[in-house]
Amino acid sequence: MARAALQLGVRELAEIAGVSFTTISRFETGKSGLQHSTAEAIRKALEAKGVQFLEDGQVATGPGISMRED
Repeated sequence: MARAALQLGVRELAEIAGVSFTTISRFETGKSGLQHSTAEAIRKALEAKGVQFLEDGQVATGPGISMRED
């Protein structure tokens, strides 16, 4: 969702995060997990573009999206 909110393509995010296009594509389609270091690289790249990841119970300070637990 963060990538889509930023209107970044998979290749753009891969370049910014310094990981392969295939890694992100396989993760997003559920075909593969991520190593901790890869997940951190992607997180840092998204945060550098303005994404704020919230911990359980945190509330956003501006516009955004979140998932409900049903």
